[in-house]
Amino acid sequence: MIIKGTEKHQITINGLAVEVVRKDIKNLHLGVYPPQGRVRVAAPLAVSNDAVRLAVIGKLGWIKRQRAKFDAQPRQSQREMVSGESHYFLGQRYRLRITDHQGAGKVVMRNKAIIDLQVRLDASAEQREEVLLRWYREQLKNIIPPLLEKWQPIIGVQAAAWGIKKMKTKWGSCNTNAQRIWLNLELAKKPVQCLEYIVVHELTHLLERHHNDRFTGLMDANMPSWRLHRDELNSGLLAHESWDY
Repeated sequence: MIIKGTEKHQITINGLAVEVVRKDIKNLHLGVYPPQGRVRVAAPLAVSNDAVRLAVIGKLGWIKRQRAKFDAQPRQSQREMVSGESHYFLGQRYRLRITDHQGAGKVVMRNKAIIDLQVRLDASAEQREEVLLRWYREQLKNIIPPLLEKWQPIIGVQAAAWGIKKMKTKWGSCNTNAQRIWLNLELAKKPVQCLEYIVVHELTHLLERHHNDRFTGLMDANMPSWRLHRDELNSGLLAHESWDY
């Protein structure tokens, strides 16, 4: 598949599926990404598959160690949306309490330990979850604008639009043509510094589309601690349905 000068395909090396993305870059970059240990190689356009294979084979030990670390990462079981379950908001764990409410479902925070989910007692698990997800979305809509106001002048960009949606493969995404960024709804569960890191990451893509040396340099200049936040995000408790970045 070729999109605007970028070639993307998959090869198999010693039984390992490797996503290869060729770009207009100078150096080859190898990454292993949570939660399942997806292996991705970003390579210069002129680099052959044989060269990619050699690079991956030379790093097989490191790749296995990274994947083992992700496999050992704690994960939540499927949430049943019943009283007593653990749920997270901005990195803090709360106990869910279901209370009977005949009007529209809503969420009320009870001190720093309880999320009170007020719904009809005959509401299904899916209906209860939808109320909680709607509340998460409302919270992010309040938290994100101040972060954009803080970071856009620092980075020197202005997003034309931004939005929140459930995403299955990324914490965030950026459409550089439309100057629009998207943030994963799941970020409402993560510490605010992790959300802030993703905001900065996606805004930086408005200056540099690729994860190349220029992108890394911009991140280093504007948010020197970004690697710590990335590692915290990727090492935290994973949901039953997992995201990666």
